[in-house]
Amino acid sequence: MEYNFRDIEKKWQRKWVEDKTYRVVEDENKQKFYVLNMFPYPSGAGLHVGHPLGYIASDIYARYKRLKGFNVLNPMGYDAYGLPAEQYAIQTGQHPEVTTQKNIARYREQLDKIGFSFDWDREVRTCDPHYYHWTQWAFERMFNSYYDYTRQKALPITELIRHFEEEGTLELHAAQSEELMFSANDWKSMDEQEQQKTLMNYRIAYLGETMVNWCPGLGTVLANDEVVNGVSERGGYPVVQKLMKQWCLRVSAYAQRLLDGLEKIDWSDSIKETQKNWIGRSEGTEVEFKSLTPRHASQGNGDDMQEGHFTIFTTRADTMFGVSFMVLAPESELVSELTSDEQKAEVEQYLAYVKKRTELERMSDRKVTGVFSGSYAINPFTGEQIPIWISEYVLAGYGTGAIMAVPAHDSRDYAFAKHFDLPIIPLIEGADVSEESFDAKEGIVTNSPAPGKESLDGFSLNGLTVKEAIARTKQFVTEKGIGRVKINYRLRDAIFSRQRYWGEPFPVYYKQGMPYMVPEECLPLELPEIDKYEPTETGEPPLGRAKVWAWDEAERKVVDKSLVDGSTVFPLELNTMPGFAGSSAYYLRYMDPHNDEALVGGKADEYWQNVDLYVGGTEHATGHLIYSRFWNKFLYDLGCSCKEEPYEKLVNQGMIQGRSNFVYRVNSDDHSKAPVFVSLGQKDKYDTTPIHVDVNIVHADVLDIAAFKAWRPEYHNAEFIFEDGTRSAESTADRPTPAAVYKCGWAIEKMSKSMFNVVNPDDIVEQYGADTLRLYEMFLGPVEASKPWDTNGIDGCFRFLKKFWKLYQQELDGGKPSKESLKSVHRLIKKVTGDIEQFSYNTAISAFMICVNELGQQKCASRELLKKMIVLIAPFAPHMAEELWEQLGGETKSVCDAAWPAWDETYLVENEVQLTVSFNGKARFQMTFPADAAREDIEKTALADERSRHYIDGKTIVKVIVVPKKIVNIVCK
Repeated sequence: MEYNFRDIEKKWQRKWVEDKTYRVVEDENKQKFYVLNMFPYPSGAGLHVGHPLGYIASDIYARYKRLKGFNVLNPMGYDAYGLPAEQYAIQTGQHPEVTTQKNIARYREQLDKIGFSFDWDREVRTCDPHYYHWTQWAFERMFNSYYDYTRQKALPITELIRHFEEEGTLELHAAQSEELMFSANDWKSMDEQEQQKTLMNYRIAYLGETMVNWCPGLGTVLANDEVVNGVSERGGYPVVQKLMKQWCLRVSAYAQRLLDGLEKIDWSDSIKETQKNWIGRSEGTEVEFKSLTPRHASQGNGDDMQEGHFTIFTTRADTMFGVSFMVLAPESELVSELTSDEQKAEVEQYLAYVKKRTELERMSDRKVTGVFSGSYAINPFTGEQIPIWISEYVLAGYGTGAIMAVPAHDSRDYAFAKHFDLPIIPLIEGADVSEESFDAKEGIVTNSPAPGKESLDGFSLNGLTVKEAIARTKQFVTEKGIGRVKINYRLRDAIFSRQRYWGEPFPVYYKQGMPYMVPEECLPLELPEIDKYEPTETGEPPLGRAKVWAWDEAERKVVDKSLVDGSTVFPLELNTMPGFAGSSAYYLRYMDPHNDEALVGGKADEYWQNVDLYVGGTEHATGHLIYSRFWNKFLYDLGCSCKEEPYEKLVNQGMIQGRSNFVYRVNSDDHSKAPVFVSLGQKDKYDTTPIHVDVNIVHADVLDIAAFKAWRPEYHNAEFIFEDGTRSAESTADRPTPAAVYKCGWAIEKMSKSMFNVVNPDDIVEQYGADTLRLYEMFLGPVEASKPWDTNGIDGCFRFLKKFWKLYQQELDGGKPSKESLKSVHRLIKKVTGDIEQFSYNTAISAFMICVNELGQQKCASRELLKKMIVLIAPFAPHMAEELWEQLGGETKSVCDAAWPAWDETYLVENEVQLTVSFNGKARFQMTFPADAAREDIEKTALADERSRHYIDGKTIVKVIVVPKKIVNIVCK
């Protein structure tokens, strides 16, 4: 019977739905295994062949674990909120929900065609009120919690209030925005509004002033990855830095736990390192500097020096003697305080420049910029005055937003000092002070203070190693009261507000300017209808257009805005939550998606616990994983998640790159003539411009002329110079000779619509079948590696599947299989099992190909042996496996419920070994020997073989080298 993949795949996709093959429920009799994909944002473009790569990889593993007897949870859903749908709504006036649902339907259709084992009964959509009910619920819990460093967990805000009532801030070790000190009496004397403002300083979800990427053109805050070269990735609108009041999440409170948790999970070293760098733990010292700022006197001609002080954080306090200038972050509040009158205009001009730069650009761009503030700082160790500069290479969010610059031992300080001709003071004995060498962290002897300078109280670090000097300095600054030892983290709190419509509404209303939560039992607070999706004319976010958007405290419901009276009816929050709000705990909701009483019920939570395997792209290696881990740890503190880490094992799939094709247009000044395109082999004879062409009208790098002419109107009358040098007739695409074809050039690039190299998986499925697509994507290379897509190579996988199918179309028997066939299949079982466990799918597929060839040569017709092969290939090619399983009368209704075969080592024992016989290093022939043959016997047998005489005749044998299981090399002269 012919391999009719179209009928087979449609049949089994229908049966899987009818039989609910992939529906999963908690089963205490089976060990659980939870496989999770980073769920997709459903764009209007649909899937291209790069998108399913991770889904196929995880699906193979999920199917494998099910065959191994596990109860496998393999869900799928949609990250359905986001800016693209909102921008489309602005352009077309169509509600974002309409386009989102349409896109979801398209994605679902494509995913179903590929044959995934998803339990669609557990589908979640972040734009569904039943889903974001629990996002709002978690936000309210964060608002009503604070982080206690002593107990290392989130606690109810009521406990903090009790502490204030009894002790004020005494013995309080809590995460906070700024350090506050007050007594119990002070707290009791505050009115409600003052108390609420004070609590905001400690809440895990809080309102705070923060610097953001503001895009006036889009009317919203953007994340760093949504900004490219100072403009928005979507639309190309200018982006500026702006200080705004935003909802924030106190992620920084969990910094140490996020760091410690990396040691408990099975992630790659590179991803762990990325996470560690993002968290950025550093142990150092906070040191206080006095400042002097010239101010013009109100009378007379002289200047007054205004004194102040500020704090810096350094990991290398031992280098205080090498400080030659200070640097402030442009956003620091100190800038306005420390800018002299004379420098004010220059500083303002510089701040306007920095405002257009994102933090990402400032961190990655190594160009040197800065401006002098006009003020000076007093080095507490030497008493010297040192200038205070302002530069974009210092960020306000890390440390105190001010640094001491030691150019002899820091590359960026060095570059700044060289650029502005500032002093460079070497402190390390024998140190190479240059752009290439900054070795202060090595254990070399320190040399201080600078020659001719007296240090504070005669303090010196001479003769100490760097490690000793750091410890001695920490002790000294603490004893003298000029600083304190501190641990700092680069990780900052997450900005949680977006000025958009298409996002989760905040369950927040405002009373006398202070936020209050909509009662939990009234959730979800659903997104209201509005007439336009743009900011209001007065600059409010789009929700400012909603007419029914106020909270009636007495009636406990949303009412018309016109009813706001500040007594019982109050305005609701106009911002919405960012994309990561819905993607931070979706894995928990999959465990219990239809529970209306809790995010996840106790039984489901206890059974599934957390994700055993998480598969997704490296682009989410920082932000998403940090926020998701933070969210889970917070829920763990609340007792809503039974595991502190959400993802046990993480696999990052690589990117499938596009294989672009080019046509070569002959350059001409006469634009009235039809364009002429020259084939690849002839292009060097002409002055040409390469142009990307749609890969779907190119086959094996040969252009479909008729399809090309129909592709774009301007190419309708195009002429062609073919590979053999002949030209096309002016009005026809006829090719007179076989060599008269048009060959395209090619290159490996990112798969992108702009490069016309996007391959639609639907087209591959239609032409070759879903099983071929699945097999080929895994055969391209290791899962974690990026690799080019080349449709030209898919034929090999298709031919293999047809050959596999053909094995089962012969008359199968119940006889005992041959020794060779047993060896081939059991070797395959061992290889495929090991490769799947290691995600080495490409080598497993190669092993399948070798085994099928061997079984064909052996004329294997053993029903029982070939049934094992069906189970082995089921994770890779599930449609074909189901059909063959049914044909052979498998023991279970679906091959999904079969048992994964075990290999028997007795079949893999090698009784014979084949060795290559070489003469003077040149391979001549092969011989078979018993596997346990002694070296002496191998040597004698090889020399006695008739074929050896030809190469030995007339020569003297010098020696015989026997390399076990490889070669026999006879050296003669």
